[in-house]
Amino acid sequence: MYNIELERRVGELAQRVRDCLEVLGKAFLGQRESLVEPLLFAILGGRHVLLEGLPGLGKTFLVKAVAAGLGCRFSRIQCTPDLMPADVTGTEILEERPEGGMAFDFRVGPVFAHLVLADELNRATPKTQSALLEAMEEGQVTSFGKTRALPRPFSLIGTQNPVEMEGTYPLPEAQLDRFALCLEVPYPDEEVLGALVVGPPKRELPTAVLDSETVLEFGDLAQEVLVAEELVRYVAALCSLTQGGKPSIRLGASPRAGISILALARVAALVQGRFHVSRQDVDRFVLPALRHRILLGFEAKARGMKVEDLLPELREQAWTRARKGS
Repeated sequence: MYNIELERRVGELAQRVRDCLEVLGKAFLGQRESLVEPLLFAILGGRHVLLEGLPGLGKTFLVKAVAAGLGCRFSRIQCTPDLMPADVTGTEILEERPEGGMAFDFRVGPVFAHLVLADELNRATPKTQSALLEAMEEGQVTSFGKTRALPRPFSLIGTQNPVEMEGTYPLPEAQLDRFALCLEVPYPDEEVLGALVVGPPKRELPTAVLDSETVLEFGDLAQEVLVAEELVRYVAALCSLTQGGKPSIRLGASPRAGISILALARVAALVQGRFHVSRQDVDRFVLPALRHRILLGFEAKARGMKVEDLLPELREQAWTRARKGS
């Protein structure tokens, strides 16, 4: 795969992605590494992301800004209990034809976009939530007996408020597992908050540095990035260790967790212009890939433990097994 022309093309695309990150990083102070980069990398890799955070922290603007920077078509779905599946996927409308007669015409729903924001996803009923499962997994929707392909690239970004639970429908494990990452949108620190309350910055959408075709091209190139066998064993061991019957873990990570970690590690490496994945590339995605997939046991919850509290030991054990080749 390696040649001079490919190296030049990757260098050009990677620089444009870094330029986009620079602009977005200035709009979201102090959140580039923890929020902006993982979200952008997931979209470049064609993955789905769950954002958790309190209202008013800029989740919607972040997704719109990323879509604008990547030159991708954006749509937003405001999830409410009365939202119906047809409101998401589309519906057929009986219309009169110019040549005479009547016929049904399919009007596409907001899910037909490159980047779809499902705001307050856990406020939609399970029936409507399930309408998104096929879109997330297969890149298509079935409506009125017909299957229609979604545009590529396609990524769904779901948001939910982790505190307010009244009137919500918790996402089932099957749907949570389809999100490659779960990113927490933090409350701003006092320095950033002080700047915001004095005068909220004028947030302008960035100029597009890519387009949908080059996003697809970048994602395809990322799949060719090399991963050492040792790192493959490391990721496999990480996921396997969560299934080992530990008393602190009620439900461990599925194989999708490992797939997501390596896929995004490849994207991160390519953004830096590298054709190989490092352990640092892998480790930065371990927590957001496992945060929503590992369910803690009752005792662990009673002690106030979080998933991140388990990771140091899991990483050490997984790396030891990977180095031994077992």
